[in-house]
Amino acid sequence: MTSIEVQTNPFQNDNKQWLLSPHGTDPGTTPSITLDVSAFTQATHYPNGFIVSGIVLGKITANRKYGPYDDTATDGRQTAAGILFAARKVPNLLDLTKDVGSGLLVHGFVDPAKLPIANAATGGGFLDTNARTDLRMIHFAS
Repeated sequence: MTSIEVQTNPFQNDNKQWLLSPHGTDPGTTPSITLDVSAFTQATHYPNGFIVSGIVLGKITANRKYGPYDDTATDGRQTAAGILFAARKVPNLLDLTKDVGSGLLVHGFVDPAKLPIANAATGGGFLDTNARTDLRMIHFAS
């Protein structure tokens, strides 16, 4: 039997003011990735249940998933791999082992002043000098 009850699904408009042009966003240019939700900090990265786009990401060596870039990490995230292209809903706030897929911006034009995570934020995910060096295919301009 088909249910016709009313359902609500939360969503968030994706704020991509940090993206200066569509260059690098064509289909097939933003690789599909899996986010390790347990690597993110709720207060910094998903205060309303959505991991925001524009977070600088690193690849965790052990599980090959992505988490917030952190220059002081020792699990692979100390090397910036790209920028989270699209906001993603955390599947279950009570079970952070449920990962989620998204896309990774690996080249393009970005306004660093409009990235969502401020320098020195708890849990990483922000752009620093080393991340700029790692992300050679992304042009950072204001």
